[in-house]
Amino acid sequence: MSPSSSRIDLRTVRSHPDYWYPVAWSHELAVGKVIATRYAGIPIALARPQNGSPVFALEDRCAHRQVPLSAGILQGESLKCCYHGWAYDRSGCCHDVPYLGKCHNQVRAFPCREQSGMIFIFPGDAKKAEITPLSPTLAQTENPAYKTRFFGTTVGCHYSFMHENLMDMNHQCMHFRQMGQIKPRFLGQKREPGMVEARYSFARTGGKQPLGEALIFGERRDTSDRFQNRDVMTIRTEYPYQTLRIQTGDELPVMDLWIVYVPQSADELTNRTFGLLSVKRLKIPFLLDLAWPVLVAFTNRIFAEDCEIVELEQKAWRELGGDHNKEIFPVINALRALLVECGVPPTYYA
Repeated sequence: MSPSSSRIDLRTVRSHPDYWYPVAWSHELAVGKVIATRYAGIPIALARPQNGSPVFALEDRCAHRQVPLSAGILQGESLKCCYHGWAYDRSGCCHDVPYLGKCHNQVRAFPCREQSGMIFIFPGDAKKAEITPLSPTLAQTENPAYKTRFFGTTVGCHYSFMHENLMDMNHQCMHFRQMGQIKPRFLGQKREPGMVEARYSFARTGGKQPLGEALIFGERRDTSDRFQNRDVMTIRTEYPYQTLRIQTGDELPVMDLWIVYVPQSADELTNRTFGLLSVKRLKIPFLLDLAWPVLVAFTNRIFAEDCEIVELEQKAWRELGGDHNKEIFPVINALRALLVECGVPPTYYA
């Protein structure tokens, strides 16, 4: 039985490895090259063969002297260590030691797949990789009715802070310089196994609508709009991924966000964010493409403010020696319980 979430410091709960996690953008790995990345302190070497074969992933340590394989040379589907030339195939088997021949040493290989501009690995039980799907929301990025931007950075906080930040839309006062005065209205929540969902609507109470927001909705709006609260924002944590959708009635969503926070350090107190923001194209062809730099700048400013605030939360956690949050919002308490339930409490590492 899982320990009670009330007795566990959420910021010490580790991400569960039995899911697909992106560890690099596809454009970061050129043909015939190898790059270094990581998941939760585990160094990973990604290789893209020149013959068109799929990307593969090995633990980034040669079995011989533990030198990073990412510093080596990719020849066909063979990754050679830069030190003594030990060569590994995509399964991690060492098939050649130049001065001895074949040996029986091996490094760990990770199930690996590429989709929606990202390279994913499955860091957990490899037998579960084939039966564990990726988030179906990723399909929106392939929809020609939408234009998608890819964004992300390394953020100095535990992934749970990121989930809480996006789920709790009551922090709009933090973004008032970018968005004006916005009043959120909580419409309710849903809780299912592995999932928490929150729904909101919004009304503008002051300030001008920023151009970036107008591009998302496809029209200008102000405080005189008699259809305030017509748009519904649905935010869902479907472990370990998070999504945000803005929709008016039964119309196609004007915006879809898919995002995940991949732990970097072994203590998981840093994460690398991978986000895909899909915006519905406007009625006038190519208008969204022309205005795209404005929307990118607008969303970058919002994301930067979110990153700054969660890093301040992480700093307070360090200084206070643990999680002292006095959370009262029901949906966030449900979210916190979900992250404990789906994650790996530290006691399980003993």
